[in-house]
Amino acid sequence: MSDLSVALGDYPHVKALLSGDVTVAGHTVRPVEVKPIIGAYRRMIRDLEFDVCELAPVSYAMAVQAGVPLTAIPVYLNRKFHHADVQCGAASGVHVPKDLEGRRIGVRAYSVSTGVWVRGLLREDYGVDLGKITWVVDDEDHVEGRIPENVEHVTDGRSLGALLASGELDAALTGNAGTGRAGSPRAGWTAAATGQDGAGEDPYPLFAEPDAIARDSYLRTGVYPLHSVIALRSELVERDPDLPSALYAAFAESKRLQAARDPEWTALPRLGRQARLIGGDPVPYGIAPNEQSVRAALRFARDQGLLDEDRPGRLYAEGHYPDA
Repeated sequence: MSDLSVALGDYPHVKALLSGDVTVAGHTVRPVEVKPIIGAYRRMIRDLEFDVCELAPVSYAMAVQAGVPLTAIPVYLNRKFHHADVQCGAASGVHVPKDLEGRRIGVRAYSVSTGVWVRGLLREDYGVDLGKITWVVDDEDHVEGRIPENVEHVTDGRSLGALLASGELDAALTGNAGTGRAGSPRAGWTAAATGQDGAGEDPYPLFAEPDAIARDSYLRTGVYPLHSVIALRSELVERDPDLPSALYAAFAESKRLQAARDPEWTALPRLGRQARLIGGDPVPYGIAPNEQSVRAALRFARDQGLLDEDRPGRLYAEGHYPDA
């Protein structure tokens, strides 16, 4: 039995795997806690610090294209629709997506998943010219060197929330992708976010009925935005070709146990709400159930200059991946 250091987010559907109630054949899982889990992404991509790590899908594809020896399995632990993630400054005068052209929008880093998905939907669904927007960032990307010219870095230490409140941004993304935190992923970064502080008018959402629009988008396209993929150090796969299949089976069993205990996903209400929106499993695993979403993520990343026109390389290790 060999140890596997495993860094994952705090999801109910991985707890049985991390606790040892579900095992990986031939291996012992050694959980490594990193909070926020986004802090582990950069450590994995730049230093291969863990054996197994949750990663942002586009960052994973960028890393593979750059030659980082990582290999994924089709386990996507987190999903999220993004129509609620664009907040407009109170005095911005933005009313429809096309109004964002010529404006300044805050996002933590250019390649963050929410940024990729939001830009994709703005371009493909609403015809927004992304090149006419200045993207203002206050953190670095996990994989460097692919940032377009219309990206501006905050240099005075102020948060995106503060810049939105002051009117220096016309809009910004919410949560960990924007105004819900400040600086690079670290303990306490959400508490460090600063915004209105009770003064002035609050920002307002670009889309007034985001759930209805998200459901319509899903029914039209079959795209359910991905937010994490499981990646392994390629050396481990070369050493043990059965590991990807064994690991996949363990993730699938861990999720099955959680879904049986909590079929309404009350332990993570956001996923429960999304299950109702799509009418199915809120975190499907496997290749076929995720093909449309993977294709969209890669297409958006290419369109936004983060990936080359050709594919970034083999996305998944060879293995047995029944839909789960």
